[in-house]
Order: sequence, then C-alpha cells, then structure tokens
Amino acid sequence: MIIAVDGPTASGKGTISKELAKHFALPFLDTGLLYRAVGWTLREQGGDADNVADALAACVFDGTLLDNPALRSEVIGGLASRVSVHPEVRQALDKHQKDFAYQTAGAVLDGRDIGTVIAPDADVKLFVTASSEARAVRRFEEMKRRGERVNFDDILADILQRDERDRNRATAPLKPAEDADLLDTTNLTIDAAIQQAIAMVNAKTSGRDGTDPA
Repeated sequence: MIIAVDGPTASGKGTISKELAKHFALPFLDTGLLYRAVGWTLREQGGDADNVADALAACVFDGTLLDNPALRSEVIGGLASRVSVHPEVRQALDKHQKDFAYQTAGAVLDGRDIGTVIAPDADVKLFVTASSEARAVRRFEEMKRRGERVNFDDILADILQRDERDRNRATAPLKPAEDADLLDTTNLTIDAAIQQAIAMVNAKTSGRDGTDPA
C-alpha cells in the first residue's frame, strides 16, 4: 500500500505521516528532508539558491545528512523552498522518491507533489492543510520551545511566501490531487488529526470508515 500525504508547511502532514507509517507498519519518507539537504549543502558550498547550477550541484550529498536535526531549522526550510522551484532539482530528486514509493513493502511519503507527480497511482492520497494563521502559530510555538528568538509576523510572512512559491512554481506545484481526500487540521488537535487520517485510509482501503482493514 502506498499512502501519499501532501500539504503546505506546518499543516501537520509530517507528524500525521509518521503516525500513519507506524499504524500501518509501512516505511516512511519525509521528502521535504531531501530538499532541505540540498538547501543545507548549497549553503555549505556558498551557493545561490536562486541559481539553477548552484542548486543542482547541491543535489549531491551524503545520505547521512538526512539524520541531521539542523535540517529542520527555518533558515534551511527557506532555502529548501527556494531550490525546489527549479525543475532540474526536482528531476534530480524524483528517482529516489519514486524508488522509495514503489518498493515491495509499500510506503508512506509526505511532501508537496507525492499524489500528483511521485506516486499518482497511490492507494490513498491525503491533502493536509490548515489556515496560514494556524500554521504560523504552530511554527511560532515550536520555535519558542526550541529556545529560538522569533517574531510571529515574520513567521507568518515566511509561510505566505513559501505558499506562494510552492503553489505557483512551473514544475509540480503544490495542489491536491484530483482524487485526494482533504484533511483540514485548522481546528484539530494533532491526536484528532491523526485519528481522522487513519480513518480516511481505512475508508479508502476497506470501505469501513474508522476501522482497520480485515
């Protein structure tokens, strides 16, 4: 079974995807980490995220980099959003994602174009979203817990900029697949969102809403 989970930043799709993978005993890939690794590598190389050649050169990195918690920083997230605009970068990372998606064991992948580009024939497609304000609050609280000095207005502005880039890029823009189920987490706790996502998967795979497949 392949479960594709797409959505904008701070919508909760990462946490939901991990819990789906755990619940259904499937391998999990956070595809956003691949782009964050490119952003990290580009910064280390002193490159320009808006330059195609620099961004493409940064696509070659050690796989162990994906375990670096520093990839989760806002700075690296911003760079990841900028390099992901380049079709050449997306093409360079596509094979790794598709190989992971179509492995024999099945998979859960989260990103922004899983259901539309990477695994268009996935068994289940979820599009996880939330209002920009709700997502900014979540990111603000998350960063405060990490002890970072943050400004809410700056975080909201950054989220809006990322949404604009992701939705309007020429290649693989952020949008729900036509057959994706929408999960709006604006007014949901993370536990409630996870349970709703599990129910959606069960409904797609067994036809019995809220119950595990037989």
